[in-house]
Amino acid sequence: MAAVSLRKVEKTYPNGFKAVHGVDLDVRDGEFMVFVGPSGCAKSTLLRMVAGLESISGGELHIGGRIVNDIAPKGRGIAMVFQNYALYPHMTVYDNLAFGLKLAKTSKAELDQRVRHAAKLLEMEHLLTRYPKQLSGGQAQRVAVGRAIVKKPEVFLFDEPLSNLDAKLRAAMRVRLTELHRSLRDAGQPATTIYVTHDQTEAMTMGERICVLKAGVIQQVDTPTALYDRPANAFVASFIGSPEMNIVNAELRDGAVELGGVRLPLPAQRFKPTANGGVQFGLRPEH
Repeated sequence: MAAVSLRKVEKTYPNGFKAVHGVDLDVRDGEFMVFVGPSGCAKSTLLRMVAGLESISGGELHIGGRIVNDIAPKGRGIAMVFQNYALYPHMTVYDNLAFGLKLAKTSKAELDQRVRHAAKLLEMEHLLTRYPKQLSGGQAQRVAVGRAIVKKPEVFLFDEPLSNLDAKLRAAMRVRLTELHRSLRDAGQPATTIYVTHDQTEAMTMGERICVLKAGVIQQVDTPTALYDRPANAFVASFIGSPEMNIVNAELRDGAVELGGVRLPLPAQRFKPTANGGVQFGLRPEH
């Protein structure tokens, strides 16, 4: 189990484009953290920087208390599941799960124990002799997750692993992945998890905390309930929630919002004191 800390992390490409702007973030030991945001917000770039697949232009990345900026991916104690499952087509499910352990020269007994343990956790013991072409999308996704589990990593990284599945299967796999995270924790094998998605529904149903990103800048980090009830700005307010929040321009006068001739007092315990003037007023459709 390991915490992940980013300190003023930046990413600038050779052409001068700055994709990540001074990100400060702490992912707690054993936490399920979700990165969410629209396309181009740098959520996958940030994940790849944690994995070591993208270089860090500035700042520090800590995993388990170590600075890992210049450490290769294999030395970071991470396992990553990609959008493309990248299974070896000529190998059985068992051999796909075991491949990384064989490269690490794991003993045959331990290798077999880890593979069968992962297969049991993911309820795919009956699939071990099949080849990838004989698997459904959901089964292939489970194999990809199993390949990460057998490594016994300190940190799991998921880069939109459900985006290739149909809506019904995605919903089922969301439940399976969150249950897997809990079962590993209950079994004394907790692993910090960072999960990337552009789907705010997926983020809200899976994350213990959610990091909302826009254009390489963190907008808010909080629990799903807090993001929904107390968004930090108009972007978070409109991005989180389906249908999205209605936001209109209004006037703030003496502790009340004036909108279309209607005066709505703001409860002092819920809102910070704000100077009179123009404000943005948001209403959830369900209210």
